[in-house]
Amino acid sequence: MQRKAYASGRSGPAVLSAAALALGLGIGLSGCSSGTAADTETVDSKAGPAAPAAPPGRYRTLFEPCGAVPGPTLMDLLPGAAALPDAERARTYRGTAAATFDTDRRVGCSWKSDAPDTTHRLTLDIERVVSYDPSVSDDARAQEVYGRKQAAAGVTPAATTTPPVAPSSSGSSTGPVAPPAGHQPAHAPQAPQAPRTTATATTGPATTPTAPPTGLESRVLEGLGEVAFLDDTLETTGPSGAKRLVSVVFRTSNVIVTVQYEERTAAPAEAPDSKELQEKARNLARLLAERLEE
Repeated sequence: MQRKAYASGRSGPAVLSAAALALGLGIGLSGCSSGTAADTETVDSKAGPAAPAAPPGRYRTLFEPCGAVPGPTLMDLLPGAAALPDAERARTYRGTAAATFDTDRRVGCSWKSDAPDTTHRLTLDIERVVSYDPSVSDDARAQEVYGRKQAAAGVTPAATTTPPVAPSSSGSSTGPVAPPAGHQPAHAPQAPQAPRTTATATTGPATTPTAPPTGLESRVLEGLGEVAFLDDTLETTGPSGAKRLVSVVFRTSNVIVTVQYEERTAAPAEAPDSKELQEKARNLARLLAERLEE
């Protein structure tokens, strides 16, 4: 009788077991790999797109300030220099540059002329503001700096208000009504502030400095840069002198320009005229604003 061969039968179950084991491992491995990809996709979808950086300011550099004021303008602003010897007059008109660490960030220049009874001084300060916060634009940061200057000068920002409206019995508005007696609206516009004056003790006859006429008080200016204000201060100096300082500050994009024009009297005389000093300071500020547009 021929004996049956069982070798293939005995190896069959072993092969099946190995295949099942490999298949199980493959499923397990593919399951782990699939879970990792899903987790990664979930994390990425939650991160979202990166926030865009705030736009930079318009200006990257500043112009040279001592050469920015035309010669005829300097002659008008510094009347005492006309009588000086040639060399000294040229030096006066040349001006003195302000010491700064970075001329791309801040520059300045000053001029001074003396006459027998008056002294005139002109000062320019030009600052380019840069924001180091990527979420805040250079213009926004410059507006913060400008706002602090305006607040320090005590100039009230321009404000508009909407009168309260009383509802009718049907619930519709019938028009503006006056606030109750004694009630002041929270955002009511304030009257222009009179210029700050400082009195000093005197030992002899002296004139009393007068405040600027109505309409020439320290105030917000229109039509100069993006925002602008003017500050007019007056103080007595010595027994019979007075000093008036007019400052015009304006912002264009991320650059802030400050023009200061001062007249000081040393003898008994009327206080320096607000209208004249303000007009000259504003004219120069307009010239500088045009220079920024070049």
